[in-house]
Amino acid sequence: MTPRINPALLTGLRFGMILQLAIGPVAFMILNTSASKGFLAGLQIMIAAALVDSLFILLSFLGISAVIERPKIKILFKISSSIILSLFGMNLVLSFFQISLIPNISLFSELTATSPFVNGLLLTASNPLTIIFWGSILSKQIIENNYTKRQLCLFAAGCVLATIVFLTFVAILGTLLNNFLPEKILKLLNIFIGVLLIFLGIKLLRD
Repeated sequence: MTPRINPALLTGLRFGMILQLAIGPVAFMILNTSASKGFLAGLQIMIAAALVDSLFILLSFLGISAVIERPKIKILFKISSSIILSLFGMNLVLSFFQISLIPNISLFSELTATSPFVNGLLLTASNPLTIIFWGSILSKQIIENNYTKRQLCLFAAGCVLATIVFLTFVAILGTLLNNFLPEKILKLLNIFIGVLLIFLGIKLLRD
C-alpha cells in the first residue's frame, strides 16, 4: 500500500514552491556561489536559508510578527535590510577587482564571516519583515482551513521542504554553469548578481 502524504504537508510544499518561483537574493547568491565555488558551497547557503526560514516561521507562530508590525520598528528593519543587501551586492561587484567589503573575521574554528554558510545566514536573515508575511500566512491557514497546531506545523514543514528542494536545484544549476562557462563569464555573473542585490536593497526602501 502506497503511503499517503499528509494533506497539510502537501499544501505547504505546493505553496512553498509557488513562493520559490519569485526568485529572491538567496537563490541568486546560491547560483553565483555554486558557479564559482562548487555544489557544496551552494548547499551550505541552502542549509542556512532553510534554518533561518524555519526560525522566522517559528517566531511568527509565537506572535513576534505583531511586534515587528509597529511602524518605527518596521522602518528600522527596512533600513537595516537594505544596507545588508546592498553591502553584499557591492562586495560581489568589488570582488571583480579583488576588493572585499566584508572582513574575513574568524567566528569559529572553521567558520569565517565570508564562508558560504555564514553569508547564507546573514543574507536570509537580512529581512526580518518576512516574519510578518509568515504570520499572515499561518493565520490564513487557521481561519480558512481550520488547521490544528499539528496541521499548521506540517504546513510549515512543507514550506521549508520546498525551500530545500528548490535551492538544491539552483545549487546544481550553478555547478553545471561552473563546468561549462569560462572564468571571465563567471566573473561577469558576479557583477550582475551584485548589481541585482544592490537594486533589491534600494527597492526594499521604496516599497
